[in-house]
Parts: sequence; C-alpha cells; structure tokens
Amino acid sequence: MIALRVRVRGADPHGVVLAELLELSPAGVEERGLPDGGVEYVIYGAPGELPALPDLEAAVGEVLVDVTTETIADDWAERWKVWHRPVEVEGGGRRLRVRPPWEAAIEDDPELIELVVDPGQAFGTGAHHTTRLCLELLLGLEPGGPFADWGSGTGVLAIAAARLGYEPVLAIDNDPHSVDASRANAAVNGIRLEARRHDLRATPAPHAPTVCANLVRPLLLDVARRMETVPSHLICSGLLRHEADEIAGAFARHGLEEAARRSSGEWSAILLRR
Repeated sequence: MIALRVRVRGADPHGVVLAELLELSPAGVEERGLPDGGVEYVIYGAPGELPALPDLEAAVGEVLVDVTTETIADDWAERWKVWHRPVEVEGGGRRLRVRPPWEAAIEDDPELIELVVDPGQAFGTGAHHTTRLCLELLLGLEPGGPFADWGSGTGVLAIAAARLGYEPVLAIDNDPHSVDASRANAAVNGIRLEARRHDLRATPAPHAPTVCANLVRPLLLDVARRMETVPSHLICSGLLRHEADEIAGAFARHGLEEAARRSSGEWSAILLRR
C-alpha cells in the first residue's frame, strides 16, 4: 500500500489544495491538523493507483506544500484502525456515538444512541468533518417519514436516520463497495434499510421528504440540475466553506431556502428547507 502525504504550510483559506486532492481521490482523504497550524492530507492506494511523485516542495496557487510518498508496511490493515476512533455528536437535545467494531460500547448511558460502523472500503465513518456536520444537522430535525441518503458510503447517515425514527430508509451509492458496506453495517446495527447502486450523474436522485447528500460540489450541482421532486429537508455536505453559497443558490431555484449552516475545519454543511 502506498501513502501520498501532502503537508500544507499554514492556512489554505480557499481550500485549493484539498480541492485538487479530491479530484484525485473523490472518495475522500485523511485529514489531520499539524502543531504549526497547517494540515496534512493523506491518500492511500495500491502501487500504480497513485501518481509517482518524488518528495518535493511545491506551490498550489499561493499555498506552499510538501509532498512525500511512502510504502506502508504489510500490517497496515491493522495499524490503520488507530485512525478510526469513536465519535460523539450532539444536536437537538440528542447524543449519538459512532464507533468501529473494535472499540468497546458504552453500556451505562441509556440516553446515548450508539452505532457500530465498520469503515471497510467505503467512505464515511462519522470521523470526517463532513459526516459529523451532517449528523449534527440531522439530529436537529424532528424525525419521521421516509429518508434517503444520497452517496451513502458506509451507510452511517442512513443507519443514524433509521435509529432516530425515519422509515423507510434508502441508501444509494454508485460504488458497489459502499452498497455492500451499507447493507453489512445496517445488519450489525439491527437496522432495516434498502441499499442499492445509483448513478447520480446519469439519473435524478430518488425522492424522500428528508435527504442527506454528503457528496462533493460538482456532483451536488449535477443533482440540483436533475432534481425532479423537491424534498422538504435537504442536508448538503462534502463542501469546502467557500462552496456552500454556490450550492445553496443551486437548490434555491427549486424553492429550497437555507435554514442552518455548520462549519468545521475547511468544511461546511447546509440544511435547506422547502
């Protein structure tokens, strides 16, 4: 396994570096803050999947970065688990904890909603800013009725919605690994949902009154152009801070108004209401 590491020196106020990396790895990148105020992004891939780059210093726009590549040891599959820790999210007077299966459950807190999510080969364990922001906004809504997760990844948003009381719940993703992960994680949590493949770039997204769309800017713009039936509540994430206004404007043409916005790090999520 190869790790491509990009260290950003100082701030990247417009998210230029992250936007370039997301073009290379749309499923997401590993992100962590550095003591000097910068940030490190890491993309993993098998040999030949990532560009062959020498260690170098470079500029992306006006931002200085250091790029390194390294070969990950054979026990990477085990050491990788240290990156996935339990995450607790609060909103609307509710508390939700998302943990990987190798972490222990909290048994003595009846008010806590706990989900078990195995990251597998899919994106979205609750640890990334974009997923946490979606969960915060979702917890703030009054649950009930059908729910759809557009771009489900591991299924964490769909599973959380089902635990909160939405029914029926649909999880869609174009990646077959994500569909399998959503089904497997739903089963572990005792949740009944439908998970299926769907190409949001080819056909309109399936309707539900409440929707989470943790995608990326180009795909959200495609979804907005193809939208046929408008949800009552739409949570959009996967957005860099400076992209949120554009996405809110794209869905405003369908009568959706921004009701809330949350930001963390370079990322933002918005709640749109019809």
